[in-house]
Amino acid sequence: MALAPPVLEQTYRYAFPSSLVVDGDRHRLRLATSGGPAPNPRLFRGRLLLPVVAADLLLTLGDVARSRFHVPAQMLKRILELADPVATCADDRLRFEAFSACCSVYGRVDLTPAAYAGDVLGRGTTNVDFGPALRTALAGVQEGGELGLAIGASEVEIRTDGATAVERRVPLPSRWLRGFLEVQAIQAELAPLADLDATGVRAFFRSIPKQPSPRPAWLAPDGSRRLRVLHHDPGGGAVAVAGMSRLRLFQRVARHATSCRIWAVGGDGSTAWQVEVPGSRLTLVLSPEVWRGFSGEGRALHRLADAAPNAAVAAVRGALGWEPRLDVAALAASTGRSRDEVEGALAALAVSGIVGYDLAEGGFFRRELPFDAGGAERQQPRLRAARQLVERAAVRLDPGEGPLIEGWVSGAGADYRVRETAGGWSCTCPWYGRHRGDRGPCKHVLAVQLVAAGDAG
Repeated sequence: MALAPPVLEQTYRYAFPSSLVVDGDRHRLRLATSGGPAPNPRLFRGRLLLPVVAADLLLTLGDVARSRFHVPAQMLKRILELADPVATCADDRLRFEAFSACCSVYGRVDLTPAAYAGDVLGRGTTNVDFGPALRTALAGVQEGGELGLAIGASEVEIRTDGATAVERRVPLPSRWLRGFLEVQAIQAELAPLADLDATGVRAFFRSIPKQPSPRPAWLAPDGSRRLRVLHHDPGGGAVAVAGMSRLRLFQRVARHATSCRIWAVGGDGSTAWQVEVPGSRLTLVLSPEVWRGFSGEGRALHRLADAAPNAAVAAVRGALGWEPRLDVAALAASTGRSRDEVEGALAALAVSGIVGYDLAEGGFFRRELPFDAGGAERQQPRLRAARQLVERAAVRLDPGEGPLIEGWVSGAGADYRVRETAGGWSCTCPWYGRHRGDRGPCKHVLAVQLVAAGDAG
């Protein structure tokens, strides 16, 4: 299966290659930066208080970026060129994010102040160089030593070092980019499924199959901080998870785990797994199938069709701070917008790369991806197509006094009936017939929503 043409060419320009500098029992992790608030921003300088835990977390994130669970082998080299994670420095949080080569796994490491000591020199998000030599060095970090961390370097340090600059040009396929953005909206819809204690975490990870299986597994919480994994649907709220072998990405950090929380959404198959380790968290979000990347989910489209007007989005973006969780009520008060407008604006900002979603905090956080995502609608072809239908006056709403909306949309050679029901939306088009809403709304449903909201532009 070929990827869609790249939407942009990203150029990584690092002033030096990332490295792990060793001086006796002292190690210093120097992460080179590219893009964001400056060409090579200098964001943090300090030390990591639990060196082995931190090294295993970052190595796992590198594993996520380099992983493929469905991409044809001949395409692997091209896609692995995307494998540089992004780092965000905020008021009291260091975050690192990555997205798998096959678009089916999103990973994020959150370091809280209990995991590090030092100075935040700047707030923002940047790419970090994470090459093979650095991964090899991190794998050798031992207990008992000291691990410093620098995200970026001063011009004096760069000149003194005499290191050679690194530049790579990388095409960002639309499927990869759209999935990286879409997964934030998906997380906002997930609900807690189970909580595992340290013993339950280790027992569960030991049970994960080493080889991929074509059949899903069923997760059934038993109420005792354990999780039963079954090969049939037992009913009673069990959740199907395809591609369970993807969870082997946790194998480096399982020994450090103190607990694990699992989120899911009924009937969809997307799941999130958040492992707590001392001072930090590692979150992996899995798409419903290994072949089904997040870029095809369309989960944010209903929200985008109902999103706040551009003025509200701009107002909310201008009011964003760098706290761990963006407070919707506070944003509404500071911008003079309603809560619904703020929530719609945050959804639009999420699929524009401006905010991410933190399940543990239960809300969005600011992080502006260091590449041009091109705005929410550029990454959502269904929403663009819906606006074109509205512009062509192809939508007719049925008059009615009830709260639920019905209408017709003229398509290519046929008219399609769109209905809002108590359980969601339906359409008579072939696309809806195939997916039944599991991939988000079709363009006809979106067009009806836009007209009903009085939004033709």
